[in-house]
Amino acid sequence: MKLHLSEGCPAGLKGLAAAKATGAPVELQWVSHEAHVVPFLTHPQSLVLQLEDGTFLFSTNTICQYFFRLSGKEISDFGQEQSDFINQLFEWEATELEPALSAALYLLLVQEKKGEEILGIIKKPLNYIEQTLTKKSTPYLTGETESAADIVLWGSLFPLLKDESFLPDELQALRKWFQTMSLKEYCKKAVEAIWTPKGLLALKVYLQKHPAPNLTFEKPATNEPKEEESAQRHLSEEDIAVIAEVWSRGSASLPKPWKPQHPILPREGMKNVLITSALPYVNNVPHLGNIIGCVLSADTFARYCRLRNWNTLYLCGTDEYGTATETKAMEEGLTPQQICDKYYTVHDQIYKWFNISFDFFGRTTTTQQTTIAQNIFHCLLERNYLLTETVDQLKCEKCERFLADRFVEGTCPFCNYEEARGDQCDKCGKLINATELKKPVCKVCQGTPVVRSSQHLFLDLPKLEESLEKWLALSQSTGDWTPNARYITRSWIRDGLKPRCITRDLKWGTPVPLDGFRDKVFYVWFDAPIGYLSIAANYTDQWEKWWKNPEQVQLYNFMAKDNVPFHSVVFPCTLLGTGDKYTLVNHLIATEYLNYEDGKFSKSRGVGVFGDMAKDTGIPSDIWRFYLLYLRPESQDSAFSWTDLMTKNNSELLNTLGNFINRAGSFVCKFFGGHVPAMELNQDDKRLLAHITLELRQYNHLLEKVKIREALRSILNMARHGNHYLQVNEPWKHIKGSEADKKRAGTVIGVAVNIASLLSVVLQPYMPNVSATIQQQLCIPAHCNVVSNDFVCTLPAGHQIGTVTPLFQKLEAEQIENLRKRFGGGQLEDLPLKPKQKAAANGDSTLGSKELQDEVAKQDNYVQQLKAQKAEKQQIDAAVSKLGELQKQLSLAGGKEKKKK
Repeated sequence: MKLHLSEGCPAGLKGLAAAKATGAPVELQWVSHEAHVVPFLTHPQSLVLQLEDGTFLFSTNTICQYFFRLSGKEISDFGQEQSDFINQLFEWEATELEPALSAALYLLLVQEKKGEEILGIIKKPLNYIEQTLTKKSTPYLTGETESAADIVLWGSLFPLLKDESFLPDELQALRKWFQTMSLKEYCKKAVEAIWTPKGLLALKVYLQKHPAPNLTFEKPATNEPKEEESAQRHLSEEDIAVIAEVWSRGSASLPKPWKPQHPILPREGMKNVLITSALPYVNNVPHLGNIIGCVLSADTFARYCRLRNWNTLYLCGTDEYGTATETKAMEEGLTPQQICDKYYTVHDQIYKWFNISFDFFGRTTTTQQTTIAQNIFHCLLERNYLLTETVDQLKCEKCERFLADRFVEGTCPFCNYEEARGDQCDKCGKLINATELKKPVCKVCQGTPVVRSSQHLFLDLPKLEESLEKWLALSQSTGDWTPNARYITRSWIRDGLKPRCITRDLKWGTPVPLDGFRDKVFYVWFDAPIGYLSIAANYTDQWEKWWKNPEQVQLYNFMAKDNVPFHSVVFPCTLLGTGDKYTLVNHLIATEYLNYEDGKFSKSRGVGVFGDMAKDTGIPSDIWRFYLLYLRPESQDSAFSWTDLMTKNNSELLNTLGNFINRAGSFVCKFFGGHVPAMELNQDDKRLLAHITLELRQYNHLLEKVKIREALRSILNMARHGNHYLQVNEPWKHIKGSEADKKRAGTVIGVAVNIASLLSVVLQPYMPNVSATIQQQLCIPAHCNVVSNDFVCTLPAGHQIGTVTPLFQKLEAEQIENLRKRFGGGQLEDLPLKPKQKAAANGDSTLGSKELQDEVAKQDNYVQQLKAQKAEKQQIDAAVSKLGELQKQLSLAGGKEKKKK
């Protein structure tokens, strides 16, 4: 690796210190401040790391993170909370500390200012670091060991704080930390190499050639809007004037919307974005948690990418192989292929109702899947990345089959959770071999399986670990991985990789093309991710332009957290092992879990809303989209609540967003005959434009980082600004006054309806139907359907709008309470089971006839209640099925008692 840096360059201090702290094998390349090292960038970069494959890293913080991840220090030394805080510090350093220090350094070196003038600029960020160190009571920012964040912040501060007069006496924790870091051998060597008299002179000359840094800062990213007064302090009059001038240029200044040809293929010179969402099991009807965790989150981001004119391909499909499908086929008396065909249609209809904008929605039961999976297998075999081992497996003798991992349940050997699956524990997250479970139970018949042996093929993950860690260091340093994805991946690496079985004793799956194993199929978690490739191959025969093109393509994977290891470790190892140059994930976006009210979704118990039920509630799909995205479980589990759904619909949508857009459009129709009035902006109007622009830029910043839930708050903040603007200016009163008052009313209404126009565009990823309705009502030109960083006047004076009608309807308490009862389940197994009840439910007839008769009577009453209430057919069927099971248990118990007599 080559590290290009300059003497007198603060970024060089950070990069060189990080390299020396981690022992990174870099070759130093000394260049001038004006050198253009990265060929595709127009401006010189102060620090550049050139990797062995020719890739360039030119973000200082990314380079420092890369060194730490490459060395394994972060993986071994830090937990999830520490790593999350390190990422927060990096973002704070880039957005808050670095601008302040750049301005202070300019005053010091170029304008030769001293004392309070400089201290006034940096005092706030210095206080933040002091508070961080004091609160944690640790020698370093994130704990007992120095991290990349310590080096980055030390390197940023050194040019100023080496003169201790800029370090106030009262900041004792900061002073001690800075002195400790400065005495580190790697920091001392970085200072000796970078902070030379020659380098300082070069830096001063470089700064003199450039304009002074802007001392105005935008407000920080928050979930809720700040008060208007605090936002105004971040805006200079010059900033406001520039934003107003850009507004006046109108829609002609917007980029033209990009319309790709079919098939969509990567294009030179464009940002090419490939998006996948985890493939849903075909035999499961997705519930709201499945929908927000994968397809809806990915759809929102895909729609945003298209609005940014990024060349975007969004792929998904059903995962159709495995025991789950075989078992479902037995239950319904169909063949596995018939089950796949039936439920593929169910999934397809659900996603169409939710308005998921797949470019292609495929499936894994295709010839392309077989061809590509078997080709990858042969590559791994030829490169000696496969092992053969004899495996002890659980076999259900009653069902006469080896049991797939997910059809075994028992007690977790690590945390003693009683409902751990045979492949992974949902509570502690650890992977499990089914034979390790305590008290295993067959989930099909509730019988106790036995251990039997069989020969299987394994992917040699330990042999691929070094390649994986190098790739992970680069991907996680340059991409946006959610904190849970980073932590789960890190825990796998930290525990050490083990060979992973890739075959199963099943019939329904991709056949293993190797003598001695032809009676087996590929294990679903080897086979299923290859579905991304085969689905692309079904979309276009030029699929390799997406999947074997890492230089041009940015790959985003969306999933729930339980799928992370297979996308961050197993599948990348599979592709790395082939030796081909596959496109590997750049951005791994994982959600936590969405629960239902106070519990979990359960189709069998009729608990929760599933995709095929949502449309029968009478609530439009866009309302479901909005609410699921509003509570998207980005950093912790969240819960669907009927009461909260009603509240958010009635307050955020009806009263805030819908009220503003309806008022703005209605005023144009009522007072100006449906034509947008002329606008003569005063300073207050321009300040509003500036606030809307800041929210727009914040929206873009958050969505670029795939912070979907937070970006939705920016949309609502724009509507709040608009409502406040109307309330303060009262155009309905001014329109009745003098000519000047009428002009003022026209300006306010014209600005307001243009904010509504902007809202229709930024809302499109979240609520596409509502967005289209607004655009139809306001007659917004199609060429305005593009998002930039600038708020411009898209509806000029004279533009004619259409008929304006309310966008949202109020949800009533009675309506919501009825829906809560309808989807609340209530069968016996919803309630905490006593040991004897649980035994009966699991097929252990230890309950006496009297006790079972009571249970049967209770369940029969419940069935009659459901029928009387005209509940969902599926809910009634589930309750009847449960009644039949209990009656069968009663019959068995009665038979045993007769024998005893």
